Amino acid sequence: MFDTLTDKFSSVFRGLSGRGRISEENIREAMREVRTALLEADVNFKVVNDFCEHVVQKAIGQEVIKSLQPSQLMVKIVYDELVNLMGPVDTQIYFVQPGPTIIMMCGLQGSGKTTTCGKLALYLQGKGRHPLLAAADLQRPAAVEQLRVLGEQTGVPVYADESKIASHGQVAKGSAVAVCRAAVAEAKKLGKDVVILDTAGRLAIDHELMDELKEVNTQLNPQQVFLVLDAMTGQDAVNSAKAFNEQLELDGLILTKFDSDTRGGALLSAKMVTGKPVKFLGVGEKLDRLEEFRPEGMAQRILGMGDIVGLVNEAMTKFDQEETARLQAKMEKGQFTLDDFMSQLGQVQKLGPMGKVMGMIPGMSELAKNVNMDEGGVETQMDRMRAIYNSMNRKERQKPDLLDGPRRRRIAAGAGVAVSEVGQFMKQFTMTRDMMRAIGGQGMMGKLRMMKGLMGGGLANLGMPGGPTLRTKKSGFMEKKDRNKKKRR
Repeated sequence: MFDTLTDKFSSVFRGLSGRGRISEENIREAMREVRTALLEADVNFKVVNDFCEHVVQKAIGQEVIKSLQPSQLMVKIVYDELVNLMGPVDTQIYFVQPGPTIIMMCGLQGSGKTTTCGKLALYLQGKGRHPLLAAADLQRPAAVEQLRVLGEQTGVPVYADESKIASHGQVAKGSAVAVCRAAVAEAKKLGKDVVILDTAGRLAIDHELMDELKEVNTQLNPQQVFLVLDAMTGQDAVNSAKAFNEQLELDGLILTKFDSDTRGGALLSAKMVTGKPVKFLGVGEKLDRLEEFRPEGMAQRILGMGDIVGLVNEAMTKFDQEETARLQAKMEKGQFTLDDFMSQLGQVQKLGPMGKVMGMIPGMSELAKNVNMDEGGVETQMDRMRAIYNSMNRKERQKPDLLDGPRRRRIAAGAGVAVSEVGQFMKQFTMTRDMMRAIGGQGMMGKLRMMKGLMGGGLANLGMPGGPTLRTKKSGFMEKKDRNKKKRR
């Protein structure tokens, strides 16, 4: 998402940074390139024109032309305009007392609405709430069963009424309202403080769908109405949001499939065209892949600046805090075992695809593009490392130095990998262990200097799978020796 747009912005800023002074014509020429990139990203035509014109006017008004560092000031102006375009956003859900708080979810078929209901329920559970899911999508029989499965996976109760499901493609008038009313009553009975209504969808907007949704909205008076949109549909998603908002008065939008290779125009257009903010993003298929939308973080990622605040927030949510504290205590003592190594990899995997994680770290976005995320890439290598670890017995995990040739061959056969991969796995563990011991033995200033060096060197210094290995004096000597050998040949 946004890779092409990020590349274009980076190219424009590099071009401006090469000039000691820039003119108004230089600025307008640069924004013509940005304009083309935004249109190719499927951003609304009017939004593109307004955005580019605002940037040009601010650039000229703030005397970028006379600035000693015009490219840096241009980055700041573009960043501010991107944030204004997508925000401000308040992702907080306000709960009523006494409850339950009713959240109505609507959207077209195929947008991921039912799955998003499950994700939102899990998100609210993490916030200390006690939700109940209501199967009010009676038009699609599979939706009721799908919601039941999601309820089992999240541990959230689901209210459904099989007698109200569509018969011969028809739903009796008032059935959806009846199911929603019964779900609210069930929530009160069970002591649940949130009810999430999974309402009906259609392949396209029609009067029958809107009449049903308006009836549910009028009769239940939900505190929040969210529209779920498929980010892959581009401008069609924005047009759908506009139509839904005219009928229902939405409180916010949720964009799904944001991890796909889409152009992202819907995200940049939605706020200005509909007047409603994007509140959440669906960033993966797993149920914990629902993120609060932060315009500042997204603007930083579009400009290739990373989103370290978003990464820290996600880590705080998804990391096992007790496990993290235990690992930190062991690091302070200079202790780091193979079990700790695999635990650390497991914590990192909770954050999502490695490409996304790297893109959120400042300075890592370029490196993320060079790491293969497909078959044989970082994710696959992590799975193979897990298989190697699982093929070891307890004694081998506690004392990795025992791994001689026969043991490595047995482990490789059990994991279904080559013997050389077992050797590479042990090499990565040894490098990580040595680094952790070095950090543990440093004082506070030493740790800061080391972390600065690690950030400057990227993943290469971390010995991460899929990246280059740690460069040492020995490896540098061997590289020089190989180069000399090639020259002699």
